[in-house]
Amino acid sequence: MTIEQICRKKKQYLDLLLLADEQESMVDRYLERGEMYALYDPEVRAVCVVTDEGEGIFEIKNIVTSPAFQGRGYGKALIDFVLAHYRGKGRLMIVGTGDSPLTLPFYRRCGFIESHRVKNFFTDHYDHPIFEAGKQLVDMVYLSQALG
Repeated sequence: MTIEQICRKKKQYLDLLLLADEQESMVDRYLERGEMYALYDPEVRAVCVVTDEGEGIFEIKNIVTSPAFQGRGYGKALIDFVLAHYRGKGRLMIVGTGDSPLTLPFYRRCGFIESHRVKNFFTDHYDHPIFEAGKQLVDMVYLSQALG
């Protein structure tokens, strides 16, 4: 298993990125300004985009494991890599996600704790309803972890 930074042709991973953020215009808001990482074993299994939000805060904007390889530790390995990579470069790593029984437990297992919510984020910023595990996503739930 290897993890590499992707600096060019990030859009070639769009099909995978859209599994975690299903509106291309939203992905376009952060893809080019973010640092992208891909986990290979030996082919691409997972990708992650991290942005610098200023004031020592970095944000995981998108992390996704190919559906055929979910549940095998690739997402956790990528989170562990990102946290180690940014440790000492800032004070906080945040991630925003829907109020979903699939994603919130994953981030909690990775050491993140809930910090705040943005009401109606998904209904205000997406051009269609987003559902996960049969539940419509409405609020953005932010979780954080110290990088110090």
